[in-house]
Amino acid sequence: MSKPVVPPDETPMRNRYDRMEWAGAFGDLGTLIPFVAAYIGVLKMDPFGILFAFGAAMLVCGLYYRTPFPVQPMKAIGAVAALQAAQTAVVTPGAVYSAALVTGAIWLLLGMNGIVSRVTRLVPPTVVTGIVFGLGFGFMLEGVRMMQHDWLIAVIGGVGTLLLMGNRKIPAMFVLLTFGIAVGAMQNPALLTTLTQQGASLHVPTFALADLSWNQFFVGAVLLALPQIPLTLGNAVIAIREENNRLFPQRQVTERGISISTGLMNLFSASVGGVPMCHGAGGMAGHIAFGARTGGAPVILGCVLLILAFFFSGSVDLLFRLFPAPVLGVILFLTGMQLALGSSVLPAERNGRLVVLLTAALCMWNVGAGFVAGIALHHAQQRGWLRM
Repeated sequence: MSKPVVPPDETPMRNRYDRMEWAGAFGDLGTLIPFVAAYIGVLKMDPFGILFAFGAAMLVCGLYYRTPFPVQPMKAIGAVAALQAAQTAVVTPGAVYSAALVTGAIWLLLGMNGIVSRVTRLVPPTVVTGIVFGLGFGFMLEGVRMMQHDWLIAVIGGVGTLLLMGNRKIPAMFVLLTFGIAVGAMQNPALLTTLTQQGASLHVPTFALADLSWNQFFVGAVLLALPQIPLTLGNAVIAIREENNRLFPQRQVTERGISISTGLMNLFSASVGGVPMCHGAGGMAGHIAFGARTGGAPVILGCVLLILAFFFSGSVDLLFRLFPAPVLGVILFLTGMQLALGSSVLPAERNGRLVVLLTAALCMWNVGAGFVAGIALHHAQQRGWLRM
């Protein structure tokens, strides 16, 4: 049974910048805001470099791919960096730049010599489906956790958004963002007052690697970059290729191209003081869930982030803190739902479905572990060792 794709009249030949693309542009905020806020608030990183790197990468990807091709923070690196910095202060901004540098070099090398394509060809379809399925449910679970901060706000925002999903006259994301800002203003009036008093000031890029130490490089490479590789391969190479090519068959992408893109944008991010980035499949699901159908969405979000970077970097932390966690949880939950729906066609054979479900369950905990275990389960099933 074939999987559904975006209807032919929606297949992008050129970018659009209509209100649905604008609405879809903000469909990935549930992932972007928490990680960027953690880098700024916990590690005390300069907001300019982070926003500049994200904005430039999104702009280029939108213009090049011409689909809602996402740019996201690398989740494992972000989580480890924030946790270690909060507990032991081992991780510094320099270590994060090093992680981006090492990550960029690894994926550029794997893409240019074609190794990434040979590796991904060894991954069976049941494992690919399980990865995407697990990512979808993982996003939904994380969304529920964020909504627990205030169920009333979550229910109002979630129900209202669901009723407007697919409405091309009143984009759901605009209503949800307006609701979130209103709630944040009522809950934190002092924060809103401080935010409105912040003025614009010009910031310019600087070279972030000039004062990098060997200790920072070692921490960034060993503690942050290397453990991320299996997760990136599963989520940001295999899963995003599957999602893009399923939804946009006229705009096919390859593992080699995605790997090179990941490498280049991370080398750039390291040089300007940004953080490790990837093309996570959940990002595309988020853009599409709220109306995006072309590369106009990442171009729009990229331009917004560039404006924030150059003129309002000093206010970004306050702006992100204004958004209530339950509203971000609604965005994340609906993103996961969109992603899981796209991978809901299971194999006809019972043991094949078992591999998909076990892989998905592990990917909800750790994509890298789910990826490795899924391949092992597939081979066990092929040899008749796994039966149910």
